[in-house]
Amino acid sequence: MYTLKIPTGMHARHAGLFVKAVNQYASRVSVTYGDKTVDGRRLLALMSLGIKQEGLIRVDVEGPDEDVAAVKLKAYVWENL
Repeated sequence: MYTLKIPTGMHARHAGLFVKAVNQYASRVSVTYGDKTVDGRRLLALMSLGIKQEGLIRVDVEGPDEDVAAVKLKAYVWENL
């Protein structure tokens, strides 16, 4: 679980950069906010979550490179969101 620190929440630019980071890996990545879960590779789906500042998200990674992807995406979220 991660808490978003960015004051504007996850808008188009941040969502696009997150999708770009996710697309570096073959694993399936899902993002959950509240009771909604979406594919982390889909920009519009991610934006549809309406993640606000201080919003708590969950990022799940499953697939052939999940160990590396989970560590790298965790670092990405902590540093950028």
